[in-house]
Amino acid sequence: MRSSVLSDWLAQRLDRGSEQPLYRQLHRLLQQAILSRELPAGARMPSSRLLAGELGIARNTVTQVYEQLALEGYVTSATGRGTTVADTSPDEIVGASESVTATDRRALAAPLAPTAMPTPRRALSARGARLLAGAGFSKRQWGAFMPGVPDVSRFPSRIWTRLHNKYWRRPRLDLLTYAPGGGLAQLRHALADYLRTSRSVRCTPEQIVITTGIHQSVDLAVRLLSDPGDVIWTEDPCYWGVRSVLHVSGLESRPIAVDSEGIAPSPDELAAPPKLILVTPSHQYPLGMVMSLARRRMLLEYARQHQCWIIEDDYDSEFRYGSRPLASLQGLDTAGQVIYVGSFGKTLFPGLRVGYLVVPEALAESFATASAELYREGQLLQQAVLAEFIAEGHFTSHIRRMRALYGQRRQLLLDAAARRYGDAFAALGGDAGLHLVMQLPEGADDRAVAAAALERDIVVRALSGYYAAPSRAPSGLLLGYACVPDEEIAPAFEMLADALDATLPAFA
Repeated sequence: MRSSVLSDWLAQRLDRGSEQPLYRQLHRLLQQAILSRELPAGARMPSSRLLAGELGIARNTVTQVYEQLALEGYVTSATGRGTTVADTSPDEIVGASESVTATDRRALAAPLAPTAMPTPRRALSARGARLLAGAGFSKRQWGAFMPGVPDVSRFPSRIWTRLHNKYWRRPRLDLLTYAPGGGLAQLRHALADYLRTSRSVRCTPEQIVITTGIHQSVDLAVRLLSDPGDVIWTEDPCYWGVRSVLHVSGLESRPIAVDSEGIAPSPDELAAPPKLILVTPSHQYPLGMVMSLARRRMLLEYARQHQCWIIEDDYDSEFRYGSRPLASLQGLDTAGQVIYVGSFGKTLFPGLRVGYLVVPEALAESFATASAELYREGQLLQQAVLAEFIAEGHFTSHIRRMRALYGQRRQLLLDAAARRYGDAFAALGGDAGLHLVMQLPEGADDRAVAAAALERDIVVRALSGYYAAPSRAPSGLLLGYACVPDEEIAPAFEMLADALDATLPAFA
């Protein structure tokens, strides 16, 4: 390509009104011309002075671009020989064999004709496809009636900022590096004290492993306590996020139905013990029932007899309305079969990304080492702030305030639903947590209702999506009330009801 031809080609493509600097534009265009072989290997580039003059730009700009291209291997420069285009053909094709003829080399060096982008030879793995097919992630994470989201606007940010600033005024070097196995000792001690008094969890600080949340906690437990092909029981319905973790774990997940007392395995299911059992005994997610004491004792005895591990997800245990929070399943365990899992996502704010496991004493060192080996955790400064936040009593005070607020909002939602539908409205799980379940008529398409609500800027989740077989699941809607201001609950429910009536006229 002659100098004038190259200059004309570049001039047509440079956008002098763009926010992108001319340097970056020129670099990209020359890179593109070399890779497409518009500028073939061995071609001599115009001098920086000549190209700058033809383009009407500063010579330093062209010089910078040439120097960058040389660093990246697109061109070569030598005193007295100027700048020439380097041979960028793949090494494993050109020059890799003596059988490559001169004709072959000329063909490879020729400019490429425009073609469609090639189709990747490999699509997603079966594991990846399963994960995405069941994905429950929502792009909306705030507003009426998004389930599972606390009111982060009520978080005591001034207290948090004061504690945070305390550590930055005189930074501790040990808080700016990777976390030790298990997490910051200061937080593990504060958390052990809190769990013993509030959740009846029997543990020492050494049994606690700090994670980034429920997903990572379950992932770590599954990796250390099972092998691909092992069986895990999950509640049906269950939290979609945990189900996604299990989809990529290589385990065989067996959904077990729940009744009014929690997970309810049949005699046939009991005859084939699993390796792991994942339950939410304090507040079943998403239906909200509490596992009875008799069922808890049965499950613990079954796990002891058959050497099963129980993973207890203590979901929303702090938020009960009209009764005290229930003691943990782990507190009843005398055989060391329970892995207790919790997080601060609902009690403080989801973006904190701090969770924890409480593991049997015999497994503590193994879990701490594996966590450091797999995840290379950090966030120690955040953990230090959280430890002081708990130790100074701010955590329990915040929970008390939020429990009262959420209880009030729960009642406002129930009142709004009763005004619109009277006795036709039936709610499940409304005495705890951050959401309730609105039952729909049998055969109703809850996903269609959720889609219609979203068109009105109302976010609800279809209950059927939490079941292993959505097509055979009961219909309902999960309505989160925690992050909805009091005055917006009734108007937002009216918009939801309009969507519901338009989609299911028989329900009106």
